[in-house]
Amino acid sequence: MLGFLFAISIALVERSISFQLSRFLSPSTIRSPLVKSSFLEMVSVPHGGKLINTMVFDNAVKNELTSSCDYEVELDERQLCDVELLMQGGFSPLDGYMDEADYKSVVNDLKLTNGLIFGLPVVYDTNDPNIVPGKRVLLKYNRVPIAIMDVTSKYIPNKVLEAKKCYGTTTIEHPAVSMITTERGKYYCGGKITGLNVPAREFPCKSPELLRSELPSDVDIVAFQCRNPIHRAHYELFTRALDDKSLKPNAVVLVHPTCGPTQPDDIPGIVRYKTYEVLKEQTNNPRIFWAYLPYSMHMAGPREAIQHMIIRKNYGCTHFIIGRDMAGCKSSLDGNDFYGAYDAQDFAILNSELVGVTPVPSLNLVYTAEEDYVTADYAKEKGLTIKNLSGTKFRQMLRAGDEIPTWFAFESVVKVLREEAQAAPN
Repeated sequence: MLGFLFAISIALVERSISFQLSRFLSPSTIRSPLVKSSFLEMVSVPHGGKLINTMVFDNAVKNELTSSCDYEVELDERQLCDVELLMQGGFSPLDGYMDEADYKSVVNDLKLTNGLIFGLPVVYDTNDPNIVPGKRVLLKYNRVPIAIMDVTSKYIPNKVLEAKKCYGTTTIEHPAVSMITTERGKYYCGGKITGLNVPAREFPCKSPELLRSELPSDVDIVAFQCRNPIHRAHYELFTRALDDKSLKPNAVVLVHPTCGPTQPDDIPGIVRYKTYEVLKEQTNNPRIFWAYLPYSMHMAGPREAIQHMIIRKNYGCTHFIIGRDMAGCKSSLDGNDFYGAYDAQDFAILNSELVGVTPVPSLNLVYTAEEDYVTADYAKEKGLTIKNLSGTKFRQMLRAGDEIPTWFAFESVVKVLREEAQAAPN
């Protein structure tokens, strides 16, 4: 279960596979009529200018809509995440699944047909012959009605082109290419989504509207995305990001981990959630806000960096921390990396004005015996003693019950991970 890797020395070494950013297009290919000349004018404004919310709260209206459905289907976990973000505005300006024109535009040109930048397609996949344009489909999860889709289109996607354009490769050694090839259905559908019920989760996910109401309205908000438990280096990264020159005084951090499906060897979402909750209590930092995102990771590197920035913009953030190898992944065959260490960071900076969010490159921090956490350059300049603990060694120590150094991991987080490991079936 503890299949995550984290090296405390965040080295400035380029990956063995160099990724060509030209595969993902440059800002010159995108002309958005909805983005003003100065992206500072777009601070905290939802993507496209309006926060989408298609939720229905009146029970009588819900019953009427449900009874009008022609067909019902059960969502898988990935689809559930997409539906929740669609119906509550996380994917604004989308109010439903993309039709073929928007799908092709996003795949080929990194933008919707209205010219607004968008990172990855959001589509409903199916093999079901009963789902056709003009039908109203009830979407359920664990038999609970979640939303209604009014189907407007059904088409056969070019998955090879989608893989090449969005993920930079066509090999199924890439987890997202494998997903769209072996898990998704033959057809994609477009259609308006009407929300009925927010999914009941063990980790509550606040809507963009609710989170916006809880965040301070008069300061910069920098988002920190992660999909693993937070260790000391992570904490140092996002707290020190508050000193970035692009942020105004009194800025705050929103720690906004994804708790949906990630990679098969990642720690389960509910376990990650428990580690975040104990850390929130332990640190009790008034400049740090915590919330959880129902998002299914694609591990798409540069493209996914854009998607994350757009989502966090809809949740009220003005800045986004992008670290080394953001949303990166390795080949399932030879372990080589699909993206360069800073491809996502460079691509985000290149497109930041179009997105309307300022990327904050994360510091390259290392732990030293003499001065705690410092930048790698500073440690080298001063000849400080750098301490490292590999992910493999950390997992071995957890399983053996060995003491974990507090410079590497928080005691509260280690306690949760040990308890969950012991409770997990062999």
